Amino acid sequence: MTTRPARVVVAINPSASFGASRDVGPAVVQTLRAMGHEVTSLTEPDFESLIAASERAVRSRPDALVVVGGDGMVNLGTNVVAGTRVPLGIVPSGTGNDMARGLGIPYEDTEAAIRFLGDALTKPPREIDAVRIRWSDDGTPAERWFACAFSAGFDAIVNERANRMRHPRGPSRYILALLAELVRLHPRRYRLQLDGESLEVDALMVSAGNGVSLGGGMRITPDALYDDGLLDVMIVKPLSRFSFLRIFPRVFQGTHTSDPRVVMRRVRRLRIDADTPLVAYADGERIAPLPVELEVVPGVLRVLA
Repeated sequence: MTTRPARVVVAINPSASFGASRDVGPAVVQTLRAMGHEVTSLTEPDFESLIAASERAVRSRPDALVVVGGDGMVNLGTNVVAGTRVPLGIVPSGTGNDMARGLGIPYEDTEAAIRFLGDALTKPPREIDAVRIRWSDDGTPAERWFACAFSAGFDAIVNERANRMRHPRGPSRYILALLAELVRLHPRRYRLQLDGESLEVDALMVSAGNGVSLGGGMRITPDALYDDGLLDVMIVKPLSRFSFLRIFPRVFQGTHTSDPRVVMRRVRRLRIDADTPLVAYADGERIAPLPVELEVVPGVLRVLA
């Protein structure tokens, strides 16, 4: 344990310049400075500029990169610090806040989250896994990290609609997006490789979790652990709309996995492709069209939690 002042970089979601979360970033900076820490605040007009500024700041090896926002900001921070010795701190102020939920960080009380962060800065960081995503961008290899949840199917389609919505804030946005997309619910043919095992399956959803939840508390992979070196994969076989609506409420308790039409697997590597075009999402962010490959990298991410 250390009580020395820390050099902290705080990256603030560019979208938080308005709305209910606009005061969270300045409050984090002010409180950390009052605690005696040396704080660099990054406020950029867009995500591309914020990524570049964060990468420059992390090259100076601060004691922590703190992101203020939702799971999209966590994804930004993960991609900046994964594989470095710089730990990631999280002050949740977004729509889903699933990474914070899984790590035990207060996600509905900003003051409690800032106190949690201040305490975590005095302790050794926790080492957790992250997942490398690889794909081809017009023939050019591309890759990105995610830390919490990945989706490629109906859940990704819902995520895409939810991201276009401005209201309401919070998990109810995902529920409304799901209901709007339900009319187009239909299975797709997937081609999967699970640790090298080939599988073709008709499914509504194929999701993978390094963490437990997505969409603001939907516990799609309720037994996932951040530090077991494994990825929990959920495959939802074809269901009628009525059956889907009957099973769906159980996802908030994680009890949907007992249904025989929900298949759970645990792997280190996953390759996923589909017969029809689908875009993959990770940590609530649009990644790339299928096919993509996922690989768990143990202990590559240090977090203040």
